[in-house]
Amino acid sequence: MERDDESNGPMMELCTNGGGEETSNRRPIITGEPLDIEAYAAMYKGRTKIMRLLFIANHCGGGNQTMQLEALRMAYDEVKKGENTQLFRDVVSKINGRLGDKYGMDSAWCEMIDRRAEQRKGKLENELSSYRTNLIKESIRMGHNDFGDFYYACGLLNEAFKNYIKTRDYCTTAKHIIHMCMNAILVSIEMGQFSHVSSYVNKVDQNPETLDPIVAAKLRCASGLAHLELKKYKLAARKFLDVNPELGSSYNEVIAPQDVATYGGLCALASFDRSELKASRYASCLEYLGSLRANLLLDIHLHDHVDTLYDQIRKKALIQYTLPFVSVDLSRMADAFKTSVSGLEKELEALITDDQIQARIDSHNKILYARHADQRSATFQKVLQMGNEFDRDVRSMMLRANLLKHEYHAKGRKP
Repeated sequence: MERDDESNGPMMELCTNGGGEETSNRRPIITGEPLDIEAYAAMYKGRTKIMRLLFIANHCGGGNQTMQLEALRMAYDEVKKGENTQLFRDVVSKINGRLGDKYGMDSAWCEMIDRRAEQRKGKLENELSSYRTNLIKESIRMGHNDFGDFYYACGLLNEAFKNYIKTRDYCTTAKHIIHMCMNAILVSIEMGQFSHVSSYVNKVDQNPETLDPIVAAKLRCASGLAHLELKKYKLAARKFLDVNPELGSSYNEVIAPQDVATYGGLCALASFDRSELKASRYASCLEYLGSLRANLLLDIHLHDHVDTLYDQIRKKALIQYTLPFVSVDLSRMADAFKTSVSGLEKELEALITDDQIQARIDSHNKILYARHADQRSATFQKVLQMGNEFDRDVRSMMLRANLLKHEYHAKGRKP
């Protein structure tokens, strides 16, 4: 291959295990090994933990019954810690007796939880009625908030959202508004209503000076998820990459720190241009990304985007690989990208047709030749254009000066 010395620029570096002394003792964000469900689930809490386990059970494939049953077993244990009897019944239905009597239907538990929920609901209704009678604004706000918490715990997300929003009319401080918005964002993410997520993130961002670093980091995570859902990968990458490390595991009812890094990294690789990325070994990282694919497809937020992201990353890798060279041996390039020469030709032809690669293919000799612009000709053309523009401007100024010198004034026509 012949290198074009004029073509150099920074790209993103993606190492397979995070490399370097300071990261060598950390657990990798995600590996190509079979998913450790227990370690994965331990990163989350609350409803998202259960929903992620159920997502794995639904998408791990019929041939991996061991993983499926392990996810269902953990979901069963987790859901019994809460108050969502309908979700419990759904989990039992999915297990379908495959885990034995210990993980079967527990009607007594359901009846106890439902009875307790009715009692709790009655108490909350009486308290809220009393607050409204006495016109105690702060108490009314707290009453609606308690109702939101109650419905969220029971799995009635629409009712939870409505009650959280009702607190808006009784908010008296910026802290109250932030609390209301964060609750609305949480429920909206669970419902998959990402337009609501963006709306309430923007509402909080109107007063950034009132935000502490943790809340700001949570908002960036939520905004990143909303952009990811809308396939706005570049915006998603920026939000995830801007998350303050102080976030830690404080938002694990929604997202884990490893998710922030994984989502941000993939979106950046797929969408950032050459000037926005640091040094990268694209060809070598594609194989590593391929080993992660199966596990990424089990992620509740990434699942629908893996194919698109991988396709964009591969196209970018092909483009970046060819940039430094005047000519490229297609056989060597095919080896680097673990593909056949004919398959590589088709990929390159598509990129050339889309004008993403400025090159031509010698199909007989299997060589890609770059079509770099004639820099000398381009420079002469630019200088000539600037000269013409300068000549025009000087002539215009001289004409105006002469008109002023001879006191020539064009008078408007009388109406």
